[in-house]
Amino acid sequence: MEEDQKENNGKRGKGISRRGFIQMVGAGALATTLTDVGKALPVEAAEVAEKGEMAHVSLQVNGRRHRFKIEPRWSLLDLLREKLGLTGSKLGCGRGECGACTVLIDGQPRYACMTLALEAEGTAITTIEGLLKGDELGPVQKAFWDHDAMQCGYCTPGQIMAAEGLIRINPNPSMEEIRQGMSGNLCRCGSYAHIFKAVEQAAKIKRTV
Repeated sequence: MEEDQKENNGKRGKGISRRGFIQMVGAGALATTLTDVGKALPVEAAEVAEKGEMAHVSLQVNGRRHRFKIEPRWSLLDLLREKLGLTGSKLGCGRGECGACTVLIDGQPRYACMTLALEAEGTAITTIEGLLKGDELGPVQKAFWDHDAMQCGYCTPGQIMAAEGLIRINPNPSMEEIRQGMSGNLCRCGSYAHIFKAVEQAAKIKRTV
């Protein structure tokens, strides 16, 4: 306390003290904050689903229409695996980083773990199972088999779906475009050289079909 008084006495006639300056700046910051808050526009409260509340959803998966009653928080991946038994789409990271859960939504590759099932209503969803023609492999699946483009196989369904989506968008991709198009799918076994060759062959096959 004595040191404060000495500091204040020493600063009299020479302007504001250090402590006074800090107090003044703090008060000014608080006043600015309060003023900004007063100017903020009101935000409408988001609609929040009650715990346990269920939602109805109708999805078209691999050409067939399905209706479900689910919790709004369910991801598309949850629904595919738990409700339809389509376990080809894998749960890897669960946060949109590895691509093991890749499916096609209206022909575009999407991470099923990052897509709410309710978001997918009104779209056409294709999973790895939807590329089969009866018991016959599709062109991309066959190319992956021919080029041994897998090791553990866990990422393979997502890799194939990413490749299928890429070729639908770009039927004649260059090797650089293939690398870029497949960059959202990780292979922990490091089979990228085989994967890229498989995608290149699949594109050639699909152009001749």
